Amino acid sequence: MNTNALALPERAVKPRSRGLTLVIDNGVPPRYFEDVIEGASQLIDVVKFGWGTSVVSDMLDRKIACLNERGIAYYFGGTLFEKFLAQGQVEAYRDYCQRYGCQYVEISNGTIALSNSDKASHIRSFAQDFHVLSEVGYKDSDRSLKLHPGQWIDYIHEDLDAGAERVITEARESGTSGIFRPDGEVRYGLIEQMLASGLDTSRLIFEAPRKDQQTYFIRRLGSNVNLANIAPADVIGLETLRLGLRSDTLLAFDDVPQCAAERQGA
Repeated sequence: MNTNALALPERAVKPRSRGLTLVIDNGVPPRYFEDVIEGASQLIDVVKFGWGTSVVSDMLDRKIACLNERGIAYYFGGTLFEKFLAQGQVEAYRDYCQRYGCQYVEISNGTIALSNSDKASHIRSFAQDFHVLSEVGYKDSDRSLKLHPGQWIDYIHEDLDAGAERVITEARESGTSGIFRPDGEVRYGLIEQMLASGLDTSRLIFEAPRKDQQTYFIRRLGSNVNLANIAPADVIGLETLRLGLRSDTLLAFDDVPQCAAERQGA
């Protein structure tokens, strides 16, 4: 098939600094994991071993070997950091991440009582040894809804100033908290205020596990928006959304011509 005939949006290629796809592994079987990585390695930038699955999985080394073979970075979810912190074991967490060769860590306060300034202190500390991805927003939807857009923006700036490489905006793996309402609807006002504030969107990563949420961000910010909490089964589907190959984004890009019937007003 001659795909050169198609006008497709330009996509950044690996190693990417924009248009990142962060996949969440919530404990899928190792053969399935390996099949996904092998079949879509050029589309996956980072893998998060979500929740505390790295603690209970006896296949972690095998999965990490698969990622290392293909040059894909990985880290453990921020909730695991919070678990270690809550038990006064921050340095043990650092050792844990180093033992498994993590290049990235996620520093968050989505569940525990931790001020953003204290979170920023941990970012500064971990940034000496890792690429830090911080997270802003809360797991509890009501708590996130009460966080004023101005506070979201201030917290993002604080995390970046503390040394975070990028900031993840919370949505949970269900897409029902943080930057989304409990029913999964985008908090449009919040996102627009973030964008109007002048934040560098290449340093923001939007958690968007659902197709409609991914579609919104691609239509709003283009093919090279950074997206996270992507399920392994959705990696290729997301890339087709990024390229305008699905109905949801087919006419989203100026360089994709409309069909003849539409041009003629049929």
